[in-house]
Amino acid sequence: MPVYKMTPTKANLIKAKNSLEFSKKGYELLDKKRTVLIREMMALIESANKIENEINIAFQEAYKKLQFANITMGSESVEEIAMSLEKEEGFDILFKSIMGVEIPYIKYEEEPFSTEYDFFRTNPTFDMAVLSFIKIRYLIYKLAEIENSVYKLATEIEKTQKRANALEKIQIPKYTKEIKVIEEVLEEKEREDFFRLKRVKGKK
Repeated sequence: MPVYKMTPTKANLIKAKNSLEFSKKGYELLDKKRTVLIREMMALIESANKIENEINIAFQEAYKKLQFANITMGSESVEEIAMSLEKEEGFDILFKSIMGVEIPYIKYEEEPFSTEYDFFRTNPTFDMAVLSFIKIRYLIYKLAEIENSVYKLATEIEKTQKRANALEKIQIPKYTKEIKVIEEVLEEKEREDFFRLKRVKGKK
């Protein structure tokens, strides 16, 4: 007879069965959550790759325009005018929930381009370079939002995986074993009681 810590009673058998059922349902929910989070994360990674590609192309175009502006206007003049431009657009970092995970998103408005410098001191290439870098700024906002979201989802997926593994590898086998042991002990006890009762009847 195996050594067993829990007293093998019908009440404990019911308790173990309830715990097993609860663990199985918990595992199913965690498995579904993990699947949804992974799907969401993969979609975000795909979006991040596209935006990174857009940023690389935009940087190449912007630097070409900036280089031409340096040639036609002079690098000192370009630097002086560039220093007068607004450094950063206003934005807010808010949050939305995906399967209970707080995901950041950046709220901002793409303001119409307005010059803060004298047209007579620049040329169209400079203006095009400025517009290109403004476009890159908004793309970087989107990329930062996605990369933060991917990080948070990856962290939550890891936590969910650990909890699911604990249920699948530890809790579910534990309660399954408990039920088996208790049932075996109770069945053996019932057989002993049956033979004992039969023996008593036989003596009578």
